Amino acid sequence: RFNRASLINVGFLESGNDTDYIAMHDVDLLPLNEQLDYGFPEEGPFHVASPELHPLYHYKTYVGGILLLTKQHYELCNGMSNRFWGWGREDDEFYRRIKAAGLQVRRPTGIKTGYETFQHLHDPAWRKRDQKRIAAQKQEQFKVDREGGLNNVRYRIESRTALSVAGAPCTVLNILLECDTSDTPWCTFG
Repeated sequence: RFNRASLINVGFLESGNDTDYIAMHDVDLLPLNEQLDYGFPEEGPFHVASPELHPLYHYKTYVGGILLLTKQHYELCNGMSNRFWGWGREDDEFYRRIKAAGLQVRRPTGIKTGYETFQHLHDPAWRKRDQKRIAAQKQEQFKVDREGGLNNVRYRIESRTALSVAGAPCTVLNILLECDTSDTPWCTFG
């Protein structure tokens, strides 16, 4: 099954020392306003897709969609929890990690396009296996994971593909995440 949080942890670990900050960016959220700032989040985590701008999620603790963090801040949080198999809730738990690390989330100001700032291409009918909740998964996902994150993500790189996007060099990683069925029995359907 899909595990966005673990994949972000892997991306962070595999990015090495060539970057000084990361952009956690949902692939189904397309920015439509050129005034959005993707610059270095010098003053702390910067939530580009704030609740005032996101077309679907409007609660004040929302930090999903697009979040920029320095590598130091991501490490302070121990990355994201690896317990979130399937779609959703991983960013809600990450908000708690940000707060526990003593960090303040900043958000855009002066953007006048409101809920028209992004195009959201999310359809829950796609990949139904990633929408399904199994066994005690729903209750478990409301708990704070104080132990897992960058320090215990388990994966294997199946392949690396170098390519260029608009002239910028990129590497696409095909990742196989390890699934511990004793800890998270909802990581598989088998």
